[in-house]
Amino acid sequence: MVKVFVEGGGVSSSGKIRCQNAFNSLFQKCNLKVNIVAKGSRNEVFKWFRNTLKQQKDERFLAMLIDSEDSVENTDKTWLHLQRRDRWTKPDKASDDQVLFMTTCQETWVYADLHMKRGIKLQPDIEKYNRDNIRTQLEKITDGKYDKAHGKQFKFVAEIEPNNLTALPSFTRTCRILTEKLNKDSK
Repeated sequence: MVKVFVEGGGVSSSGKIRCQNAFNSLFQKCNLKVNIVAKGSRNEVFKWFRNTLKQQKDERFLAMLIDSEDSVENTDKTWLHLQRRDRWTKPDKASDDQVLFMTTCQETWVYADLHMKRGIKLQPDIEKYNRDNIRTQLEKITDGKYDKAHGKQFKFVAEIEPNNLTALPSFTRTCRILTEKLNKDSK
């Protein structure tokens, strides 16, 4: 079994359910049957990940899917990014594969999907864009319908076509790792 704590949904249980449903929808389209658990903020996700990993007695793969917040220098050194940016200490049992980034933020994935659906070619450095700029652009191209404050962003996440994100290294890395772990579980 693969369990992924995902950033999103705020503090309300209804927001977390919308977040879980949206990411379940996205990963089902990728043929990835993972257990998605929304935990709210990045810090909450890290806390749940760290505590669950510490108490874990089985071989289940546990990961966290979070915004990187800033561009990532080396996608294979996820804990180094988190240590430098957030001062998070890598738990003893953790590996870099257990950190799955939405680089620089969830909105990058939605932005890329909407651009591809409109036939607009993505810039190769889109994962280096400032997250605030991505959010501003997303609000413009959706005429304000992308509304993170009221939880409406998850409708967009649920509608992502995975093939539209294959140019994003963070998305392809996430799918590769989850596929490998699911295949290992099925053996």
